[in-house]
Amino acid sequence: MVTGHFQEYEDEYLETLYEFHERAPGARVRNGELANYLDVSPASATEMVQRLAKNGFVDYVPYKGTCLTEKGLEHGMMMKRRHRLAEVLLTKLPFEGDVHETACRLEHAFNDDLELCISLLLGNPKLDPSGRNIPPANSRIAHKLEAEPVLSSLASFETSKEGEIVLILTTSVEREILEQCGVKIGGIVTTKDGEYWCDGEPLQIADYLAEKIILRCI
Repeated sequence: MVTGHFQEYEDEYLETLYEFHERAPGARVRNGELANYLDVSPASATEMVQRLAKNGFVDYVPYKGTCLTEKGLEHGMMMKRRHRLAEVLLTKLPFEGDVHETACRLEHAFNDDLELCISLLLGNPKLDPSGRNIPPANSRIAHKLEAEPVLSSLASFETSKEGEIVLILTTSVEREILEQCGVKIGGIVTTKDGEYWCDGEPLQIADYLAEKIILRCI
């Protein structure tokens, strides 16, 4: 693939074809359907599909439609994973903008290293904020995910475990509240019988704040 804005257009087509694949694996998508979904002209859709077919990403049969090749499926799956990871990340941040539209922009800035980092940060989630499946990582990233300690929010941290606070995803006001409770980067947290302890002291915080405290198991 080429780099720059044109690659982003290719990414969008492959990601969209992956969405069709999720609903009906192996089924062909007609150019008119693709054009309507992406809000482009049928001629533009046909031109892009032909380009993707030339590069081995899709199998295009005129008047019958397009389906992803194995190469295209891998790329479309990767883009959809990155989009949904970005949505999960944005919902955990004090972000008030359009999550979907912003994730559409962020996904194109991902590379393997950033995808790995965010996957670890988020605890390698399986579902996006709407409850849709997040596609699995490719083999390169999956191997690294298995070798690295996955991070977890305090709210989902396993009981009787001990973890170090490595990130706090809050507004400045929420952070002040947590600091007053003794919560800080580097603090050691334990959970037992549904109760939290931070550096040996009882910790009582709202569930929504517990979701924003990220731990590394130690």
